[in-house]
Amino acid sequence: MSLQPFIIRIKTQQGEDVDWTVQAPRLTYSDVLEVIAQALQNNVSNTFEYEDDDGDRIIVSSEAEMQAMMSFYMSIMEECSNSGKMAPPLTLYPRVNNAGKRNFHGLTINTRPVESSLVQKADSGVVLGTGHRHDAELREILANGTMAEAEIQYLEVLGCGHSGTVYKALHKPSNNVIAVKVMHLDISKEGVQKQIASELQILYKCDSPVIIGFYSAFFNEDRISFCTEFMDGGSLEIYKCIPETILGKMTISIVQGLNYLWSLKILHRDLKPSNILVNTQGEVKLCDFGVSAQLDRSIAETYIGTNAYMSPERVLGHEYGIPSEVWTLGIFLLEMATGRFPYPVTPRQQALSPIDLLQCIVHENPPTLSLDKYSQSFSDFVSQCMQKDPNARPPLIDLLQHTFLRMNDGALRQQEIATFICMKLQQLKLQGQTRGL
Repeated sequence: MSLQPFIIRIKTQQGEDVDWTVQAPRLTYSDVLEVIAQALQNNVSNTFEYEDDDGDRIIVSSEAEMQAMMSFYMSIMEECSNSGKMAPPLTLYPRVNNAGKRNFHGLTINTRPVESSLVQKADSGVVLGTGHRHDAELREILANGTMAEAEIQYLEVLGCGHSGTVYKALHKPSNNVIAVKVMHLDISKEGVQKQIASELQILYKCDSPVIIGFYSAFFNEDRISFCTEFMDGGSLEIYKCIPETILGKMTISIVQGLNYLWSLKILHRDLKPSNILVNTQGEVKLCDFGVSAQLDRSIAETYIGTNAYMSPERVLGHEYGIPSEVWTLGIFLLEMATGRFPYPVTPRQQALSPIDLLQCIVHENPPTLSLDKYSQSFSDFVSQCMQKDPNARPPLIDLLQHTFLRMNDGALRQQEIATFICMKLQQLKLQGQTRGL
């Protein structure tokens, strides 16, 4: 699709919108900063934000992130063009520097006690807050890093969201393709600190063929980058609907991954298709541990994760543990088997509001698989996962002995997954639905 003229709307702190009609064939990061500087007049901005489909603010502070934003907006323009509608302006929110309250790195200075900070910036470089509970472990992770920013060649944006941007990249010294997740550090936001600390610690701690491989982490200005294994099949989100037998073979790896995490007293808490990766070798691996919990006991009390996949006890704010992961596994299987999210329970119902969805999870009977389309063993497996009483759900380790998984295990399991992945990727490529794979 050729770039058509469009409007960029710049939000200023004075509450005035500045509209900029763009006709250039290619817009660069420096172009935008120059226009923002003119719009802000006496203020300075080195970064800006835009909103994604979910309304989350995404920070843009580099050329690569600029191009990710433009790809996102071009897809909106194309959808509007196909439906005969006018595309909305691309709205930007400049992040204005306030001299006297920012250090030379451009990070807001945190005036709270040091123990609540993940990192601080100093003239000598990046240092960890000395009072942080996991300080020693985080120091070890960063000290053991084997990759540096200068060694990374960014090839393509794989995806972006509120937690950061993921790139396909080349590690030049080894000539290996890797994935790099770049997260912006805002040391004034404790939730961001905890998310980064959680994901980094879990990636570093895990050593399993069913958990995404972790290579290194490093700081650069106001960003931290995680270098991980690249999975050339992408996430299961792009596959929409997966045949029962292939899904059963994949589920073995998923349950093994959840079991492995639980052996380390870790709850994933955000299991969904976009957080399960596959490759053309037939491997299936869990990723994205930003909201995972490392527990001293078998229960948790926080309300974190993707609401639509939450178990009834989590929706109600009750204590929860590994049975909540089993419920989410059932939701995931229903979605991947049928090609649609299983709520509302009957197909004729319209999409539910977030509040109605949570009410449905708590008060309605759980969705099930039709025996007309799916085997008795698969239907029973999902039904056991989706018992509303958490005590009635089987332990993860017992699920591996269920008939549905045992009948889909075997020496050729990985090869059959690989064949399916390669076939689907070819179909998606012909349809123009793959990117960075």
